[in-house]
Amino acid sequence: MNRPTAQVLDACRAALAAEQARSLEETANWSHVDKAQVHADWDALYQRLAPLVHSQPASAPAVQALMAEHYAIVSRFYAPSRQAYMGMGLLYEENPDMKAFHSAYHPDMVPFLAQAMFRYAETHL
Repeated sequence: MNRPTAQVLDACRAALAAEQARSLEETANWSHVDKAQVHADWDALYQRLAPLVHSQPASAPAVQALMAEHYAIVSRFYAPSRQAYMGMGLLYEENPDMKAFHSAYHPDMVPFLAQAMFRYAETHL
């Protein structure tokens, strides 16, 4: 998979920001979400994903099945568009706190996860 152009990446960042802001406003800061359960579910997912970082390509069926689970967890907040989901992968790479959080599961988790999210978005959204 080739990395999208800078223009496409900027559009993905913008889509994420706009969709999240709209969702936060419409849902009283995601008050409908059981955040403790979401974090527990992400932890379980990342525990299963970490061993695949160097043993499977991001496009592998096993990885993409986990991305379907990731997208389902994200969708408890709101269902992001293709561009916004790609933007979330960029956020994981670019935001120091998000990068540190995800890197705790595996040192190479962030670029792998972003690539897997891009692939999932391209093929499913």
